[in-house]
Formats: sequence, C-alpha cells, structure tokens
Amino acid sequence: MFDAEKVKAECVKWIQEFFDKNGAGCNAVVGISGGKDSSVAAALCVEALGRERVIGVLMPCGEQHDIDMAELLVKHLGIKSYVVNIKDAVDGVKNNLPDDLKITSQTITNLPARIRMTTLYAISQSVNGRVVNTCNLSEDWVGYSTRYGDAAGDFSPMSHLTVTEVKEIGRLLGLPDVLVDKTPIDGLSGKTDEENLGFTYDELDRYIRTGEIDNPITKENIDKRHKANLFKLELMPSFKPE
Repeated sequence: MFDAEKVKAECVKWIQEFFDKNGAGCNAVVGISGGKDSSVAAALCVEALGRERVIGVLMPCGEQHDIDMAELLVKHLGIKSYVVNIKDAVDGVKNNLPDDLKITSQTITNLPARIRMTTLYAISQSVNGRVVNTCNLSEDWVGYSTRYGDAAGDFSPMSHLTVTEVKEIGRLLGLPDVLVDKTPIDGLSGKTDEENLGFTYDELDRYIRTGEIDNPITKENIDKRHKANLFKLELMPSFKPE
C-alpha cells in the first residue's frame, strides 16, 4: 500500500525544510556510486533544491568497473561533479599500520567506506555543503552499512524507506532503469548485497513491512543481524555524572 507519489513529495519538502533550518543556500553533497541509493538520493535533492545546488562526488578506489553508471547519473541529472580516486589514501593507511597488527578482512573492507566519507566532508566544507546520507531502511535493518562510513552524513532522506520503496521513488523521479534496477553491490568485497546477506531484499522488505516470512532460517538470520547491529542506529553512548 506504499504511496510513492505522496512519500516522494513529502521527502522533497522535508529536504527543503532541512536546508532552510540547517544551511539556507548551502549545497547538497552526495557520494555517487552509480547504484540506486545514491541515484535516488541525488535525484531527490535535485528536485528539492535544483541541480545547481547538488554536487556529486565519484570516489573510485583504483579502477571501478561500473563507474560508467555513476557518470551516467551525473549526466542525466546535469549536476556538477568531482572525481577523487581514494586508492592512495587507502593504501597510505594500510601501509602505515603497525607491522605486528593482525589486520582483519573486515578492516580492509570497511576502510574505503570511511575514507570516502572523509573525502565527502573535505569537499563539503569547501563548497558550503551538507553531506547526504544514502542509506535505506533495509540495509540499516540488518547493519549493512559501515559506521562512520556510508552510515554517516548530515541528513538522511531514505533511512525510513525499504529498497523496494526506494526503487519506486526512483522510477517516479524519471531515473534510467539501468540505475534503479542495477544489482546492488557493496563496491568493497566484490560480492552482491544479497550474496553477502544470504537472503533477497524482497524477502527482507516483506518481513520489515508485514512481519511475514516463509523461511524460518532466513527469519533467524535477519533477526540475528538486526539485533547485533542496532547500535549502529543509535547515538554514541555517553556517560552523565549524577
């Protein structure tokens, strides 16, 4: 029963109100991967603010096989963009970690995401910007984001929308099908989201919105991930003396 037209209009108005209160005249700065989330987030900002106030940042780490999708989005929306290759920064951190430190695969996977967010803020502070968070509810639900990486930002237009709903809004915004329906990949491990998670977004979205799920093993997997990653959605715990 998702009313995409209504939600899109409400989201556009919300973005406008955010900027009125938190940076009238500022620009929206969004990391462009070429996937549906960054595409829809950028398109929402263009509708809310106008293309002249939206700046895309493409951040390949060396060679990016699907960077043509990011370039397609920038061209389609007609927004200004910058390209910053983060490979030297990623290698610089990895090569200067202590020799006796056992570096985990999770460290290597998440490092580029955190450097990308650092890059976005470096550009944002130089262009009078506000950084767009591009996460959606489905990914957040199971912790499929990097804390202080893609999970960061100044405002989040889609964190209460499932993957299915984000796609519907993307079509309403007139985005090319190749961007809306592009197989989601994390751009870090070389696997698709669904390969990493062990279930499909259709299954996850149905479970989130209706509580219904057919496979008890999948339900257990989703519930376990959700519980383990709730801390990512909360403010940092802080001690208050009595």
